[in-house]
Amino acid sequence: MQTHLSDEFRDTPDGQEAEAILRKCVHCGFCLATCPTYLLLGDELDSPRGRIYLMKQVFEGRQPTRETQQHLDRCLTCLNCETTCPSGVQYGRLVDIGRQVVEAKVARTAADQRQRDWLRKGLSSPLFGPAMRVGQSVRGLLPAALKAKVPERRDAGRWPTREHARKVLLLEGCVQPSMAPNINAATARVLDAAGIQCVLPRGQGCCGAVKYHLADGAGGLKQMRANIDAWWPHIERGSVEAVVINASGCGAMVKEYGHLLRNEPRYADRAARVSELARDLSELLPDIVAALKRRVRPRAGMLAWHAPCTLQHAQQLRGGVEQHLGALGFELRPALQEAHLCCGSAGTYSVLQPELSLQLRERKLGYLIGERATERPEAILSANIGCITHLQAGTELPVRHWVEVLDEALRSS
Repeated sequence: MQTHLSDEFRDTPDGQEAEAILRKCVHCGFCLATCPTYLLLGDELDSPRGRIYLMKQVFEGRQPTRETQQHLDRCLTCLNCETTCPSGVQYGRLVDIGRQVVEAKVARTAADQRQRDWLRKGLSSPLFGPAMRVGQSVRGLLPAALKAKVPERRDAGRWPTREHARKVLLLEGCVQPSMAPNINAATARVLDAAGIQCVLPRGQGCCGAVKYHLADGAGGLKQMRANIDAWWPHIERGSVEAVVINASGCGAMVKEYGHLLRNEPRYADRAARVSELARDLSELLPDIVAALKRRVRPRAGMLAWHAPCTLQHAQQLRGGVEQHLGALGFELRPALQEAHLCCGSAGTYSVLQPELSLQLRERKLGYLIGERATERPEAILSANIGCITHLQAGTELPVRHWVEVLDEALRSS
């Protein structure tokens, strides 16, 4: 694609990166077939190719409009298009840059701005946990839309206390400890059984994804630096072998730290090292299987598997959970059709674009457990707190993180 950047962007790092990405696009249209919003809306401006065209206009000097902003807002950033693209277009990085540029040029309504400000600040606030506990205490009285965002309160169980020679840092996350505390505890117990100790360093917090993807680049980068500062003493001493993340959305972001902080002298090398050490929890499954294969006793029954977009597209980790849990005796079945498509959670998307989000959720559930599925499972498993909460709001069937089911099978053996 030919580009002619305006003077505003020509000599800036963001402009140069955007131009390099734009020039890779050859307009082939393969991305249209795998874009969830194009599938639902049938409008090319709600496809990656259409949004690339809109962003190209902005970088070449055309004033964006509210319509431009809406088409970018409707993007789930699922990155299915990146998996499909034969030219290697890094659409996710381009849309993050484009959104920040458009956000600075197009005013939002007061209500829209308030909602986005609340999401940027509230989800990573120290007050989120107490607020969630209050919501859980009155969950039965909440309106349906709010109740869907407040999971039932569950006990996390014990945290292991044994020391091991093998140690990893574990990112707790911003909302997960309050919404589903058992995921972190189950992670620690399973790794402990496999001879790996989880370390929770002080000072770590949100991975930065919420703010960064909501066009608050400065706020997101600040959170990334705070995590690097919290992790670096352990990394520098060589006392940990990895930074483990059990929410695939957070893992996708941490693996981008090296790129996003590459121009900051103080953090560039440290961020690159953090990204090298970042591991989705599923990447430790080979070690877990080797250590625990004789000790795991799964319950009988088929389990539906939903691979989050941030696992299969952003991190390019496909098939590992199914393969390794299968080796431990679990029966996992992905959706027979459209397993590559987003469930509609997509971080804050289910709040900001509820109609499209619900359509995608019902479509996904139909292939996992509904009329389009060949067999009704005992539960749905996933690997991201956002997907788990979103899918659970649409079904009475349990929706769980895969590590919780493995933890239960280990404890009952």
